[in-house]
Amino acid sequence: MGERNSTTWTQGQSPQDPLMASYDFTLDYDIPVDQIPDTTQGRAFFVSTIIIAMVLVCIMLVCGIGNCLFIVTLVRYKKLRNITNLLIGNLAVSDFLVAVVCCPFLVDYYVVKQLSWDHGIFLCISINYLRTVSLYVSTNALLAIAVDRYMAIVHPLKPRMKYHTAYWLIFGVWILPILISVPSAYFATEHEYPQGAVAHGSKIFCAQIWSADQQLLYRSYFVFILVVEFVGPVAVMASCYARISRELWFKNVPGFPTEQLERRLRRRRRTVVALIAVLVAYVLCWAPYYGFALLRDFYPSVITRERNSLVAFYIIECIAMSNGVINTLCFVSVRNNAAKCLKKATCSQWHVVSRNATITAVKVVVEGDMRTSSLKVTEDVECTRIR
Repeated sequence: MGERNSTTWTQGQSPQDPLMASYDFTLDYDIPVDQIPDTTQGRAFFVSTIIIAMVLVCIMLVCGIGNCLFIVTLVRYKKLRNITNLLIGNLAVSDFLVAVVCCPFLVDYYVVKQLSWDHGIFLCISINYLRTVSLYVSTNALLAIAVDRYMAIVHPLKPRMKYHTAYWLIFGVWILPILISVPSAYFATEHEYPQGAVAHGSKIFCAQIWSADQQLLYRSYFVFILVVEFVGPVAVMASCYARISRELWFKNVPGFPTEQLERRLRRRRRTVVALIAVLVAYVLCWAPYYGFALLRDFYPSVITRERNSLVAFYIIECIAMSNGVINTLCFVSVRNNAAKCLKKATCSQWHVVSRNATITAVKVVVEGDMRTSSLKVTEDVECTRIR
């Protein structure tokens, strides 16, 4: 269910690889159809299916539960709604939507039905669009967090971002992906292809399909996305964290270093280390995906002759999608006070429940003792005495 630059294959051809199912190879790439290997059979395909199933289930559990807890905590506790946490909240919302809405359909498509979409054209378009928007929202949120940390640490004397400005920034974090992801919805469609070497039925392929006469348009769009949503943001984030690291590790703090300043410096360093780890994980997870897409769309003949091209795509997509799990663990569970507040609230609620249960038990015992005597005692009197 990714991006595909393709044409309608001619009548009588039976490409076995859904990744390349809609290419007109003899017309565009001069690759005979009988040389296109069947990558949906064999042990490698089976192993990749198991791997992607485990990754998708992990995403649903970690991103679904973890981000849900973070969002609920952010809504409940007003003191946590600082600028940085609001930006992290956008990241949590986008990962939560993918985990709850997209992943169940992806499990059915990739694992259960093994590359067959049975949920209609509307959901095919919606899932493709939502996944694309979520990816770009995550990128923009990480970029906004990096810039916010840069302004707070490198330029501490400048006024911090106001909430009114932050809300406009959050609006931009969402509106840009919503607009530039429109082609992923417009060109997403269903395509039926034969199943197996001898057609005993068919499967339905759900992906973006661009026709051959739109090849230049698609490649221009891909380069635009690559620059705007990967290369550019990574370069800016790397520059911000390089300046922040220089400020925190290689610059002397003016004045006498008190214990409070040292503690604050250590806390900032830990935060920056976590953010740099998130950036490195983002690059390691998504660089292979963009690299494979670049190779697929500009040099497709290299991929189509490889038997395990679909298996490679499975593994690469697993690595890319697992970035949401890393973000959740770093931002929600490790480097944020929301987890502490949630734990504190849970403990407080447990103490309240335990206290109410104890009061109820004492009340029952006292009522039983009083009813055995000749005194006439009402329930209100008992409650008043217990309190």
